[in-house]
Amino acid sequence: MKFWQKIYLFSILVFVIIFNIASIMVIERSHNKMLRQAINTALSQNISIHSSVNAIVPILRIYDSIDYEQTVLTRIAHEFVDKNSDQGIYMDITDDSQRTVFNNADFPMPAARSELADLDEGSIHYILRDMDARTILFTTNITDINHKKYVFTYMKDVTAVYQDRLDQISFFAKVDLAACLLFMVIMFFVSRGLTRSIDRLNRTAKVIAQGNFSERVTLQSRDEIGILGSNFNEMAEVVEDKINELERNNEEKQRFINNFTHELKTPLTSIIGYANFLRTTKYNEELFVDGLNVIYSEAKRLESLSLKLMDLILLQKEQFQMELQHFGEIMAEIKPSLELMAKEKNVAIVLDCEQGELPLERDLIKVLMFNLVDNALKASAPAQTIAVHSYWRGGNYMVAVIDQGIGIGEADQDKIFEPFFMADKSRTRSSNGAGLGLAICQNVADIHGAVIRVNSVVRQGTTVEVVFAPSPAAESELHP
Repeated sequence: MKFWQKIYLFSILVFVIIFNIASIMVIERSHNKMLRQAINTALSQNISIHSSVNAIVPILRIYDSIDYEQTVLTRIAHEFVDKNSDQGIYMDITDDSQRTVFNNADFPMPAARSELADLDEGSIHYILRDMDARTILFTTNITDINHKKYVFTYMKDVTAVYQDRLDQISFFAKVDLAACLLFMVIMFFVSRGLTRSIDRLNRTAKVIAQGNFSERVTLQSRDEIGILGSNFNEMAEVVEDKINELERNNEEKQRFINNFTHELKTPLTSIIGYANFLRTTKYNEELFVDGLNVIYSEAKRLESLSLKLMDLILLQKEQFQMELQHFGEIMAEIKPSLELMAKEKNVAIVLDCEQGELPLERDLIKVLMFNLVDNALKASAPAQTIAVHSYWRGGNYMVAVIDQGIGIGEADQDKIFEPFFMADKSRTRSSNGAGLGLAICQNVADIHGAVIRVNSVVRQGTTVEVVFAPSPAAESELHP
C-alpha cells in the first residue's frame, strides 16, 4: 500500500471514529438532559398532587368516611388529569387493600411493581417502563388518610423523549455520511498533495540509482519534506562528487598501470635484446662494449624508476614527524649537490632564500627541492639559469623554482602531477625520466599542508611555487 493511501485511509478512519463518538456523546447528553427534565417535571407533578391531597386530609378526618375519601380523591385525580389530558398524563390511586380508587391509564398496570418496595411516607420512587411501543415514567408515593395507606402513582408518557433521540441519531447518520463523503474527497487531494514531494524524491532516487548522479529533486515547500529534499540534493551532490572522484582515481590508477607497464617494457626490451644479441654473436670488443653500455644505461633507468616508485609508496604510507626547521639552512645543505647536477648540463643555479622557520620534515624537503630542480634542469638548455627563491608573502612562506626552459602547454598543466605523465616525452626519455618527479613533489607538499602552483609559458619558461602556511606559533616566533 502506498504512503498516500495509508494517510488517506488512516485519516478517514480517525475522522469516522471521532465524529461518530462525538455525535453519540452529543445525542446521549441531549437525551439524558431531556429525560432528566421529564423526570423532574413528573416528580414535581407528583409532589403537587401529594400537596393537594395533604391539604384536604383534615376535612377527610372530620367525615372519616371511606366513600367520601374515595370520592374526593377521585375528583382531585379527574381535575388533575383533565387539566393535563393533552400531555400523556395518567393517574392510578389504590388503597391499602390494593383496590383501585382511580385509574385512567389506557394500558394494563404491570403485575410486578418494583418501585413499591420499601416505599414509605415522605419519599417518591420512580421507574421507566416500556409499555408496548411506549415508554412510561412511573412516579409513586404513599399518603396516610385516616390510618389508611393510599398509593398515588403519577405516570407520564416519555416516548417522545426516546423518539427524539432516534430522530437525532437518524439525522446525525445522514450528516455523518455526507461529512464522510466530503472528507474523503478532500483528503484524497490533500494526501496526494502531501505525498507528491515524496513521489518526486522517489523518482529522483530511482534515476540516481540508475547511474544519473547529476539528477536533483526540485521542491518549493519549506516544511520538513522541503528540508528533506534539500538534504537529499546535498547528499546526491556529495555522492556524485565521490563517484566522480572514484572514477578519476580509477582512471588515474589505470593510467598509472599502463604507464608503469610501458616504462618497464622499453628498458626491459633493450636489456633482453642486447643480452640475447651478445649471447648469440661472436665476440667483438666494440659490439660488446656498446651492448654493455646500453644494458647498463637501461638498468640504471630501471633502478631510477624503482627508487622513484619506492618514494611514492613511502610517502603515501608513512607518518612523518614535523619539527621547526630553517628553510635556508636546508637549502644551504643541498646547494652543492644542486650545483653539481646543474654543472653536468652547463646550467647556472641562483639561490636567494629569505630566512624562514617552518614545521618541516627535513629529508622530505630535500626530496622536494631535488625533484623540482631536476625537472627544471630537464627543461633547460645549456647556458640557461635556474633561480630558487624563498620569501614571506601575506603570512605564507613561498618557495619558487624558476627556469627558462621549454615550458608546459596549458592543456598539460592539469596533468603534470599524475605519475608517469610527461609533457615532452622525447626530452624526458633522453634524460632517463619517468614522469614521477612532480607526483613525488605533490605528495611531499600534501604531507606539509602546502600548495603547489604552476605558471608556465611555452618556450619562455616555468615557475613552480610551493606555498607553505606555517602554524601561528611558528610565525609568531619568526615575527615577534
